[in-house]
Amino acid sequence: MKTITIEGQLRTEFGKAATRQLRSEEKVPAVIYGGAAEVNFTAPATAFKSLVYTADFNVVEVKVDGKSYRCVLKDLQFDKVSDLLIHVDLLELVEDKKVIVTLPLKFNGTPAGVKAGGKLVTKMKSLKVKTLPKFLRENIELDITALELNGNVRVQDVVAENMEIMNSPRIPIASVTMTRQLKQEEAAAAAAPAKGAAAPAAAKK
Repeated sequence: MKTITIEGQLRTEFGKAATRQLRSEEKVPAVIYGGAAEVNFTAPATAFKSLVYTADFNVVEVKVDGKSYRCVLKDLQFDKVSDLLIHVDLLELVEDKKVIVTLPLKFNGTPAGVKAGGKLVTKMKSLKVKTLPKFLRENIELDITALELNGNVRVQDVVAENMEIMNSPRIPIASVTMTRQLKQEEAAAAAAPAKGAAAPAAAKK
C-alpha cells in the first residue's frame, strides 16, 4: 500500500493571528489524534497535495520533531472563498485499535450483461469499512463478471476479509442496464412475428 511522507513542524502558536501568519507562509495547520497524545503541527500546503487531490487510499507517515506517526486522513477544511486547504485532520493508526476508513472499489472483469449489449452503471465508488490497521489495503476488489443484463450487485455481495462493511447491505453498487439500441432491437424483434402473422390474414381477403 502506498505511503505518503509529510515532514512538518510542531505548532506552538495558536489563534487567528498565528493562523493568518501560517497562511501567508503557505503552510497548513494539521492535527493528529487517536494516539497517546494529540499532535498539532504545520506543513507546507504542497506537502498535502498528493494526499488531498486523489481518489486513492493512502497511509500517511508524518515526521514531526524527530518522531514518526503512521496515520490516515480523516477530514479536510477548505476556505469558502479561495477554496484553499486550511486544515487537515489525521487519525493515528494504533495496532490494536480498529479504524473506520473509506476504501475505493476496484471492479474486475467484464459483466455478462455488457457482453450482451448492456451498459455498466456504477453507483458507488467506495465503501466505508471498520478494521484493524494491519488489514488496511489500497482498495476492495469486486468481481462483476457474472453481472447479467438488468442485474445489480449490492453491498451485501462484497466479500472483504477481516473488515466490517459499514454501508447498508441493500444499497446497489453497480448494475447493467439496457442501451437504447438494445431496446430498439428487442422491440423490432418482438414486432416482427406480429407483422408476419398479420400477412396471411390480409392475403385471405
